[in-house]
Amino acid sequence: PGYYAGLFSTADMDAALRSGEVQFGTHLDVTSYADGVRETHNPSGRALPAVVWDFYQNGCSLRLLCPQAFSRTVWHFLSILQEQFGSMVGANTYLTPPGTQGFAPHYDDIEAFVLQLEGKKHWRVYSPRVDAEVLPQFSSANLTQAELGEPVLETVLEAGDLLYFPRGFIHQGNCLPDAHSLHITVSSYQRNSWGDLLEKLLPAALQMALEEDVEYRRGLPMDYLGYMGVANSDTVDARRTAFMEKVQSLIKKLVDYAPIDAAVDQRAKSFLHDCLPPVLTQSEKAQSVYGFPARWQDGVPHNVDILITKDTEIRLLRHGIIRLCNEEASVMLYYTTENSRVYHKEEPKSFEVDPEYTDSIEFLLSSYPNYVSVVNLPCETLEEKISLATLLFEKGLLTTKKPLMQV
Repeated sequence: PGYYAGLFSTADMDAALRSGEVQFGTHLDVTSYADGVRETHNPSGRALPAVVWDFYQNGCSLRLLCPQAFSRTVWHFLSILQEQFGSMVGANTYLTPPGTQGFAPHYDDIEAFVLQLEGKKHWRVYSPRVDAEVLPQFSSANLTQAELGEPVLETVLEAGDLLYFPRGFIHQGNCLPDAHSLHITVSSYQRNSWGDLLEKLLPAALQMALEEDVEYRRGLPMDYLGYMGVANSDTVDARRTAFMEKVQSLIKKLVDYAPIDAAVDQRAKSFLHDCLPPVLTQSEKAQSVYGFPARWQDGVPHNVDILITKDTEIRLLRHGIIRLCNEEASVMLYYTTENSRVYHKEEPKSFEVDPEYTDSIEFLLSSYPNYVSVVNLPCETLEEKISLATLLFEKGLLTTKKPLMQV
């Protein structure tokens, strides 16, 4: 029962409300579900404890949409999982009064891991009803009981239990009369399918084919409207056969123009925007710019200059925090360290990198988690090596093996 103790609790929910930062609709939803009808009861403005707990006392469920913004523990938990899954990992917490249900039956577009934290909850899970609902791209609308059929799983989760169900599995949970429920749903793999990759890849492949292959630029037959189209789909005509074969040939040739690595880089760029910032250990803070002792004293700044030498040993703060992407005539370095703990609150963070630095950045990536001396970076000159190391340190992307000497 205590397996998830310390991850999140009703006391943490109350502390979040008392922070004064929680807003109805943005961070917190107040919901109810009765007689087949789901309702949302969000007022406008700040979610003050007296108002929120009054809703709960009157049978409403509370959904905290981004507990990682208010709980360092949840933030740390999700930041580890996002690195393991290679995909955005989010979470919601749900607090439900005894004898109530907060949400209508539905399916989601995410892989769901339900961790029961307090109390208990009765769950029913149903298989996808049709093939089109298997691993869906988008979540469903609210469903009625008549649409569901028989559940494939019916169980009561108690504190310490975990329930997993994939995208497309319909689910509903209700509280038993004798206990409240607090659970956290951890989600991943939203819009992270082969089809989502191809959405990036195919337009880019077609553009390259148009630029490089005259066959894609040739004009359509003047009379094709007369024998193609749904109205002519049952017509036996040699011209239709030739037209179909030509389209199939052009589609097959697109593979030769598909910039697969570039499309993956664009997916990675989106993933870095989705990511939570890393949670740093004390040593990572102490040996990075985040622990650098610059301060104002006696009317002047002190300990401001960063002294990196050829012998300074460095490594990336974390392996998954950066990505090099080629964009038109430039190379951009995207990074996660300045992301917000609230999903997409900040714009994507990046800066342009001189092309001669890319080998050194890739060297740092391949060397992680080992430290390397600045002198071993594959830049042409020592000045460039120190310049790159200083830039990455100032951006908060590097940690040193030992605290830097102060000037």
